[in-house]
Parts: sequence; C-alpha cells; structure tokens
Amino acid sequence: MVRQRTLKNPVQVTGVGLHTGERVDLALRPAPVDSGIIFRRVDLAPAVEIRAEAHAVKDTRLSTCMEANGARVATIEHLMSALAGLGVDNAIVELTSAEVPIMDGSAGTFIFLLQSAGIAEQSAPKKFIRILKPMEIHDGDKWVRFDPFDGYKLSFQINFSHPVFTATKQDVVVDLGEDSYIREVSRARTFGFMQEVEALRAQGLALGGNLDNAIVMDEYRVINPDGLRFEDEFVRHKVLDAIGDLYLLGHPVIGQYTAYKSGHALNNALARALIAREDAREIVSFCSEEEVPQAFRQWRFSHA
Repeated sequence: MVRQRTLKNPVQVTGVGLHTGERVDLALRPAPVDSGIIFRRVDLAPAVEIRAEAHAVKDTRLSTCMEANGARVATIEHLMSALAGLGVDNAIVELTSAEVPIMDGSAGTFIFLLQSAGIAEQSAPKKFIRILKPMEIHDGDKWVRFDPFDGYKLSFQINFSHPVFTATKQDVVVDLGEDSYIREVSRARTFGFMQEVEALRAQGLALGGNLDNAIVMDEYRVINPDGLRFEDEFVRHKVLDAIGDLYLLGHPVIGQYTAYKSGHALNNALARALIAREDAREIVSFCSEEEVPQAFRQWRFSHA
C-alpha cells in the first residue's frame, strides 16, 4: 500500500513573525498515523494544540490564521505548503509565539528543514481527497474553483495595476505531474508595497517585514537589491499559498484548482464548501505507487 508519512527526526529553527515582529522558535516533530498536522503553542501554560483544518481558520487578513482552544496560530500557509509539497501527512509543529516564522518569505526554508529531518513512512494507508464534481466560489470579480482531474494542477491569474506587474507575467499553470514543487513553487516569496507598510503597521501587521523576507515594491519598481527569483514570482507565490491553504482539507487533493485574484479567504471558502459537499469529493487510498497520479510520485513511495 501507499503509506502515510511523517518526519524521521525532530528539527528546529528560530525566526521572526512577519506580522508580529516577535522572535519565535519553531520545532517540527514526528506524529502518529492519522494525527494530521498539529500546531502546539508551547509558550502557553498548559500548552495548547490546534489541528490544522479548514474550519479552524478564523482570520484571513494577509495570511491564514487559526484559532481554537483559546489560542491563535498565524501565517501558517507557507509551512503548510511545504508539508503538502513533500507529502507529510502527520507532524507536530511547536511554536513559542502566535505566528509561524516568516524565514525568507517563501516555503524554501521549510523544505530544507523537512528534508533535513527526513521523511518516514508509516503503517497506515495514505489518504487523498479526490474532486468528483466542479465547484466554484465568487466574491465580486474574484473567483476560485475545483474541477475533477487525475493529478494536481493549479492555474492562477492575478491582476495588479502597477508598473512591475504589467511588465511581468500575471498568470501561471503548475501541473505537479510535470513541474517540481521544490524547484518551481517553493522558492517564490511573498510580496507587498511600500505605500501600504505604514497602514499595515498601524494595524499591528507587517511589523517583522523587511527586504530579507518579502519582495517589496515602491511606486515603480522592485526595491530588493537581488530582484526577482522568477519572472512570474508574484503569481507563483499565490500558487504556493493556495497549496498551503488547501492542505487544510487534511489530505492531498486529486483535482484541478483554478483561481482569478483569489486569496486566503476564497481558498478557505472553497475548502469549506468542498467539505460540505459529500457528493463532490471522495477519500481514496492506493495499493501501489503505479496507481497514484503522477503528481504525487515524486515523493518516492516504497512498496509494502
């Protein structure tokens, strides 16, 4: 059978929260089968656990934030994206603050940490969530949808009226049966505008943001000295976010995701709508790697 996956060894890192600006220690630890991804606030006494799931999301202003049991965990999407990208089903994420550290603004550091920890296969079958029927959510001119597809394909289009965006590609299609998550998605960084920084900081947001953890633009250009990692880094980061937000479904998605100007709120609304529609989804497992869609074979499953 194709098995669930967790970490071989614990691993840890220290960083700052993008919005709180607070120092935070993060530890990733192995977890038993069917645990899912558990966030644990070890700075609270007693420690509080929040299971990563779509209905735990309570705030989507500029990031995905969960609240449960009287505690909050913010900016989870980049770490969740990395866990999804490496097919990690079960893990414990320990935090000493209310926000996951931003690191370099992408999922790249988390990929490195997970690879350093190693991936261990477990004794239970890995579960996937397969899209059976089309499903679409709208918010004004923004929209997002699922369609049946034998793999995992994400199509995204943004539409920013700014000189940098008009000079770069604002749409991308990532088919994880053909494209590498690690090479093509994980390194794309979050981005923002200088003119928004003061307003955000007045709201207690972006207090830890700087040129080391975000792409920043003034009225005309990218001000980061090293420029962009990809010509279409902005829209690739939106795909990175979407993969993380959709992993709150609890399992890898077998299907196609398409979005126009979507963000964390619409991604979460789509996940919740899918959970509510039992006729639009099914949970599946596979007896052998040959049965698994190509999008997930890069995880190199062993045979039982």
